[in-house]
Amino acid sequence: MTNEHIASAFNRDLEEIQAQLLRMGGLVEEAITAAAASLDDLDVDRASEVRAADRAIDDLEEQINLDAARVIALRQPTAVDLRMILSVIKISADLERIGDHAKNMAKRTATIAELPPVGGLSFSLRRMAKEVREMLSDALDAYIRRDADLAEAVIHRDVEVDQMYTSHFRDLLEHMSAHPDAAAACTHLHFMAKNTERMGDRVTNIAEHVVYLATGERLDAPRDKGDLTSTDPSLAPEGPDESQESP
Repeated sequence: MTNEHIASAFNRDLEEIQAQLLRMGGLVEEAITAAAASLDDLDVDRASEVRAADRAIDDLEEQINLDAARVIALRQPTAVDLRMILSVIKISADLERIGDHAKNMAKRTATIAELPPVGGLSFSLRRMAKEVREMLSDALDAYIRRDADLAEAVIHRDVEVDQMYTSHFRDLLEHMSAHPDAAAACTHLHFMAKNTERMGDRVTNIAEHVVYLATGERLDAPRDKGDLTSTDPSLAPEGPDESQESP
């Protein structure tokens, strides 16, 4: 096989892997939107669809890993192309975890639907989910365009998600103090919010991978953080972290 044919086959392989990654990103965006909407409407059927759809996200990650490993083994990519392949593997891993967080959110919708309503406390959670979904959309757009500036803008927006999470956590504590009978529903809302905050962290990881892909340099500066739930003495301890529930 001539060098020209080898290069052509390699490019086709890369295009297919990147197409799979973007399909995966689209499914994850849909999962975030649907998980938040199922809470908004207390739509148990839609929540079940989110949980079922996570299988397709997992399958795409597995396929991307297999195809990427095959390309590395057979095509012997240059340093620049290898950086792209490794970035795809890392981005797909973060997308898979975001999908898991969306699924974990959806798991709680059925339980919340059976509990007494807690007023407008789910509104801030929906705002968080909307911001995270938009961040993910921009991060994927930055990946397509190899736009380091857009990716860095996504990274800086994560502090807004952290601040929303801190505010939401404070509101939940105040509501539980005034309405002890709402403790169960508020606890479920808290863990849904924590899953959403973790999604923002994963999107930030994706944006950092894009910066590295576009520039060849890793960001050394520590991330700005707006989550004060573990440092503000006015906020009670969160208890066990269930944002990492098993699938």
